[in-house]
Amino acid sequence: MKFADEDVESYIARLPPSEGLAAGFRAWGLEYRWFALLTTVTGNVAAMLAGTIIKVAIPDIMGAFGISQADAQWLSTANLAAATVSMLASSWMVRGLGLRQTVNISMCLLLAGSLLGGLANNTDVMIISRVMQGITAGLLTPLSTMIIFQVFLPGKQGIAIGVSTVGIILAPAIGPAIGGILIDTFNWRYVFYLGIPFSLITLAASFAFMPARQALATRVPFDWNGMIVLSLALIALLVGLSNGEKDGWGSDFILGCLAVALVSGAGFVWWELRAEHPLLDLGLFANRNFTIMGINSFVFGAGLFASTYLVPLFLQLVQHLSATQAGALMIPPGIAMVLIFPYAGKVAELVDHRLLIGCGIGFFAVSFWLMSGADANTGFWTLAWWLVLSRIGLGFVMPALQLGALSHIEISRLSQASAAFNFVRQLGGAFGVNLMSIALERRNTFHADYLLSTQTYGSSETLSALGLLRGLSHSLGFTGTEEWHAARAFLQGMVQQQALGAAFRDSFVILAIAFLLTLIPTLALKSRKALQAG
Repeated sequence: MKFADEDVESYIARLPPSEGLAAGFRAWGLEYRWFALLTTVTGNVAAMLAGTIIKVAIPDIMGAFGISQADAQWLSTANLAAATVSMLASSWMVRGLGLRQTVNISMCLLLAGSLLGGLANNTDVMIISRVMQGITAGLLTPLSTMIIFQVFLPGKQGIAIGVSTVGIILAPAIGPAIGGILIDTFNWRYVFYLGIPFSLITLAASFAFMPARQALATRVPFDWNGMIVLSLALIALLVGLSNGEKDGWGSDFILGCLAVALVSGAGFVWWELRAEHPLLDLGLFANRNFTIMGINSFVFGAGLFASTYLVPLFLQLVQHLSATQAGALMIPPGIAMVLIFPYAGKVAELVDHRLLIGCGIGFFAVSFWLMSGADANTGFWTLAWWLVLSRIGLGFVMPALQLGALSHIEISRLSQASAAFNFVRQLGGAFGVNLMSIALERRNTFHADYLLSTQTYGSSETLSALGLLRGLSHSLGFTGTEEWHAARAFLQGMVQQQALGAAFRDSFVILAIAFLLTLIPTLALKSRKALQAG
């Protein structure tokens, strides 16, 4: 459909001033707003695929490199930590290099990280590749929001957020299914290559639809001090949390890491308040709704990322599904998101954000409360429908959070606000994955110790089980005392499996409670009428 020149010029006049975006509208008509948005969405799909598809490969990677679950979680945590820190650099790159160069650099980094991960011969190299992929996700995630508020007028921004979120959320929904097929057909290395076609498409679209840096744009110095101190704080904190169980929470190393994190975090805040061009504009948090939405986003991000880490592990370690089956289970929730997000974005512009966030949180809490009753025998479709509930909740919450946080921020601070908002959510995600990994390990140890303590020769049930397992051992070729040794080993394995299932159920309860906690700050939000009146 071709729009008349006067329609385009009238539309441009109502948008925030931007020579590059105005040129795009004049070249492509009003369709340009969708071309520009879909370019960033495709880039985000590539980054999200790279970030999430590895989850179904973690059990295979653990076996290939002989690492524990606690070590394997760094494949997720390193990616999230890198994305968290780099998000704050996105605004500076857009202002200094322009949208086109920011997208192009990000895609090249993603391509290099994907190839490196697929060829990695040890976990250190793989973690480096995950950091590279995380940096890409951090740079790209805020861009869709920036574009939406610059090329869509109020009244259409909610729909655009819904459409963009479909693309971004669909990637982790269908990615595990495709990744499972790749793993079962070839091997786990191929999951690293899935984002490459999307990266190449984004590069081509970037040259066509992304504006170059404006000639008169002012370049500001990059806040290297803030970046270094923030990175130090985050790395020290995550290392301390990750190794606390192994080294002891009272050990000098762990206490030292936590002390470094605390001092560095305080130093980051102190510096950002005084820096002329801060990495994170803390003045944004003077806006009450932005702050409350940020708190919600932090807690919600922690629960969301932790859940996407735990569910694939549960399906493969407890239910013993193949990678393909575990990935297939994520398809129905993905379809639910595709159906609900465009409408949820439109509704978010009409309905009070407090109501939408409360409803969404309720769906998430119910979903994981139901998941806390899952075991090795829970049916495929039962699990699928429980996860569909969580995705319906996501549809309510995500557009409401973004619109509520950013719709009343002045356009000159939009890039900083978008980066800050996404930074807070990613920071919550990094904490969530790390803390739930710790919780899972501790609850597994607790249940294993308890269950093993009940397996004594004074227990008739234990003796009966050993008798049955001894018969199984004999049928497998064991004789004499070997039968009893094998029977005890089988019994111990059964107990460990029961302990692991119980640990996952406890973790799902913790997630349900974490989601419910976001209801507390939600109550302090201003109503839509109060915001419009202000």
